[in-house]
Amino acid sequence: MSFVLQHLSNNLWSGRLDLFPEDRLIHGFSARHGGVSAPPYDTLNMALHVDDDPRAVRENRKRYCAALGLSAAQLCTLRQVHGTEIVCVFRRDAGRGAKDYADCIADADAMVTNDSGVALMLCYADCVPVLLYDPVHHAMGLIHAGWRGTVGRIGMKTLAHMGEEFGTRPADVLSGIGPSICADCYVVGEDVAAQFRSAFSDNADKIVLNRGGEQHLDLWEANRIQLEEAGVPPQQIDCAGTCTSCDHTWFYSYRAAGGRTGRMAAVMELS
Repeated sequence: MSFVLQHLSNNLWSGRLDLFPEDRLIHGFSARHGGVSAPPYDTLNMALHVDDDPRAVRENRKRYCAALGLSAAQLCTLRQVHGTEIVCVFRRDAGRGAKDYADCIADADAMVTNDSGVALMLCYADCVPVLLYDPVHHAMGLIHAGWRGTVGRIGMKTLAHMGEEFGTRPADVLSGIGPSICADCYVVGEDVAAQFRSAFSDNADKIVLNRGGEQHLDLWEANRIQLEEAGVPPQQIDCAGTCTSCDHTWFYSYRAAGGRTGRMAAVMELS
């Protein structure tokens, strides 16, 4: 299993995890090149909520989706709130938030569907994209896992939601953890570290790392552990192992930029 950053066209790049079958699922992680946004959002900012010119964002989405073989008009996205709410979306929701942020589905951080014809998209700039695909029921889930969502076990909750909606069994699920901030770059305060020690008491030493008197948080490991605890086999969990802060010339990083920057997107559509 591996993560590959591929050149699509005209300096547009997209990451993919080869765990996912290309003939059944289109997916991608956008990078920051090949768009039209001006600094500090240069150049492929995919988010409408960061004060970038919305015309530039719509053009960026159009370019990136076209390079993946998708229609930007069929994007469905959320107003992300760093929580654990999950929504089930359908083909009728295609286009929600595609052109206007006010039209996003409100206040959630994960989407699930078993419908084709709707492309799920969430935006990130250090938080963790988690992708779920159930090949038995041809269903998928897309998660925005910041530290609050991760400590609230949004990955485990999304798997349970897919079970309720589609009959998904975690043992069948393929899961990918996309580009996001690594433990080396993610220093947190004691209040956040304490929440993770409590929520992941059996594995706290793998997630909260004391380095030189600072608390470092490993969100990749925290998300992997909760997927395994939910029943996803370890060999069916792939992690890109790519840090948005270390590689901020390729990806947007909220921390590396000091807060004002663009957003990458994770996109999924059932074939």
